[in-house]
Parts: sequence; structure tokens; C-alpha cells
Amino acid sequence: MRRIASFLLLLSLLLTLTGCGQSAATGNTQDPVPEPSEETPPTPEPYTILDPTVQPEGGERDGVAYAAYNGVVEHLFFHPVVAYPELAFDGDNQANGIDDYMVTADEYKKILQSVYDKGYILVDINSVWSEVTGEDGQAHMVKNTLYLPEGKKPLVLSFDDTNYYEYMLSNGFTWKLILGDDGKIASWGKDPEGNEVVSRDLDAIPILDKFVEEHPDFSPFGAKGCLSLTGYEGILGYRTQTDTKSWTQAQEENRQKEITAVKPIIAELKRTGWTFGSHTWGHIRLGSKSLETIQADTERWFDEVGSLVGPTTILFYPHGERPDGNDWQNTGPVFRYLQSQGFRVFCSVGIESFSYIKKDICAVICDRLHPDGTTLRYSRDRYLKFYDAKDIMDTAVRPQRDIGWA
Repeated sequence: MRRIASFLLLLSLLLTLTGCGQSAATGNTQDPVPEPSEETPPTPEPYTILDPTVQPEGGERDGVAYAAYNGVVEHLFFHPVVAYPELAFDGDNQANGIDDYMVTADEYKKILQSVYDKGYILVDINSVWSEVTGEDGQAHMVKNTLYLPEGKKPLVLSFDDTNYYEYMLSNGFTWKLILGDDGKIASWGKDPEGNEVVSRDLDAIPILDKFVEEHPDFSPFGAKGCLSLTGYEGILGYRTQTDTKSWTQAQEENRQKEITAVKPIIAELKRTGWTFGSHTWGHIRLGSKSLETIQADTERWFDEVGSLVGPTTILFYPHGERPDGNDWQNTGPVFRYLQSQGFRVFCSVGIESFSYIKKDICAVICDRLHPDGTTLRYSRDRYLKFYDAKDIMDTAVRPQRDIGWA
């Protein structure tokens, strides 16, 4: 009986030591390593967003004089920037298209520096126009007076297709936005060797965040840019979309994980001066699709994108294609439908920062200029007010194609 008790005592001791991850033979009685606890995210730095339509008290803020501005508000838009030119311009069937429609991260940084040096400051597109109700009880849009630091010029930036499409992942772009260890927006992706890279220097969004940190007078109101989102491959690098062809429980579970993961990114973008607009769910042509198709697409955008980023009054036309053929002179059924869904500012693409307040409906149409490979090559003179393409274009990394000013 005594032998049995001794055996059980020894067995109990061995099991206890093994459960603590120690070797009974070495007699190591060190305390077990506790399970790692979830790190508390860093407290975000305060970020102030001000209204440029309100004149500072006494016409001054932080020792800077402010004055009323009623001139043109310039508008530049970018597609995602090329992080790795050696992957983007590798001679495959995507290379020339990327060359036409994108700038590299280094070119983008030089453009930001140039517009800053030329006296431009960032304003939010939502601050430029307002909806008001007239004496007749009808709603219409008005252009706002902006109160800017004396001598400065307003600039709106927008960024189309900030979705991180699948084709981009192997063609030299970053893969998604994340929160870095410091709690700030960063990009995540893989370099040409396949190594994971977290950076604030390879993607248009964190590059602008960083530039504003280094040049706070570039954004005296806290504005950054407006992100123009589709929905058919998710948003911001997260696959939040549904699949029209098939759907399984596993796909839905993964989608819900992606939705959970993107929400803190959206919240931090909003907190730090970024806003959102629709680029339609499927990047569809508003000038040629049927009204029924456009209605279904719009409802899907609200369901899958608007439900995450919140309401918006900004619509960016895919391909720059205007609904009903001519949204300036006509107000057709497609335009009326889109306006009825809450859109008020309708953005196309053009050769100047044109805008027009429509008289027969509460809406504004406007054009944006497009810094990209095409305009760097062939439209140098038109963009000199912002930058000189000769100083910006990196001909060493781009395909050897014609250049209009060379």
C-alpha cells in the first residue's frame, strides 16, 4: 500500500512538471512563461479638423492672417502609386497601362513638394460647396467662400480606385492599408523578393500623411484627400465584397473577418482628415449602362461600401464618363436617379478644374486634372502651375516611350 502511494506521488510530480513545460530530469523549477497578452494599441495623437468656411476670430489664427477666397479651387486626382517600378514596368501586358495612368511613389512625392512650394494648401472637397434652401423652398448648391492663409491657394486631392485590386498585387503596388505599430496608417505588401514590407513611403495615403506631419502648413484645416472607392474587390485591400456567381459559408465568414479588420482603418482615416466618395460598385460606365443596371450597382455600393465608410455626397465617374452623355447641358434620368440617392458633387476628368452649379437640380458637376504618365509625357505646359514634368518624371524607370517635351 505504501509503495502504491509513493508511486502515485511520483507520477503526480512528473505530470505537474511536464504540464509546466519543464524537464523532470533537469530539475528546472522556473516559473512557466505566461501566455502573451494582446498589446494595447497606442493612444493616437490628437488631430484637429477645422472648417475653412469659418473666418478665424479676428482674421488670424496662430499668428497667420486669413483672407476670403472666392476663386478657382484646383482639383488633382491620382490612381494608386507604383511602389516597385521594376515589377510595374516589366514588359507584361499591364506595363503600358500602368505607365499611362499612374505615377511612381517617388514622382508623387516630388509633386507634393512642388504644389506645396507653389503655395497650394489642402481643403476638403466637402467644404467647397454647400446645399442650401432658397426662398422658394427649393434646395440648390452654392459655392462657399473659403478663408485661407493670405497668399495661399486651395487644392483638393482625390484618389481613385483605392481598393488594391488583385491585378495590382503582382504589379508593383502595395497590397493594403494597415495600422502600424505606432497606430498610424501604413501600407503592407511584398517587395520584389517576396519579403513583407510595412511602410509609410510606398503608398499615396501614408506618404501624404507623413508629408503633412512634416509640413503642417500644407493642411491648415486638417484636410487630406477624398478616397474614391469601388466595391467589386473590396476596399482598402480588404475583401469585403460578395461574389455574384457563388457564395459559401466559408466565404461569408472570411468576408466578415475582413469587414472587422478594415473598420479600424476607416476610423483612423476619417479621424485624420480623409473622406470617402463613390466610384460605383463595379466601376461601370454611367454613360452607356441602363438605368436598371445603375440602380442595382448603386444599391450594392451602399450595401457593401457605404455601410462601412458612411454616407457621402461625392460621386466620381468611372472612366470620366458622364451620365446621360452630357451632364452639363442635360439632366437625364440617370443623373436624376443618382442625385436622388444623395449625391450632390459629380466629378469627371478634364483639362482644367472646371465646376458648374446646375440650375435645374441640386447638384454640382466638376472636372479634375490627372497627374499620371500620360500627362507627364504630353501635357507639360498645362500642369506648370503645379509642377514641371521635366522635374517630376522618372524616365529611368518608366518604359521607353515617346515624350512630348523631350
